[in-house]
Amino acid sequence: MEESKVLVLDASVIVKWFNKEDYSDLAVKIRDFYIEELLEIEVPELMFYEVGNALRYNPNFGIEDVARALRDLEDLQLITHPLRGKLAELTSECAFRYGLTLYDSAYVALALLRRTTYYTADEDVVNRVSAPLVKHISEFKMSP
Repeated sequence: MEESKVLVLDASVIVKWFNKEDYSDLAVKIRDFYIEELLEIEVPELMFYEVGNALRYNPNFGIEDVARALRDLEDLQLITHPLRGKLAELTSECAFRYGLTLYDSAYVALALLRRTTYYTADEDVVNRVSAPLVKHISEFKMSP
């Protein structure tokens, strides 16, 4: 099956663009495909807060490192969605249906609304949702 041209990524994947960890190579590959305009990346607005917070608590990142990462994310001009209207309603529904935080549910809900694939590095989310549109980053496959 060919990969969708629109992907939803959560903070657990996007953090890997800035911090080398398991599956960083796949996360960077997705980012590079985005930069090459081979696919689109859509995220809830809260992603910026989550990535910034994860980097803030990483002992390898200081004030300037976090600020630079947030500027780099802004420069990428990812398609962002505010938590309003249908996205807010479906986010709340997913939180209760799957037993997830509202934060995690926002990504699931966005993928459902956009009818596209959502990638995460959070195995708990993958296991709780167990839907074809929610995939672990290790499953990413796409050729340029």
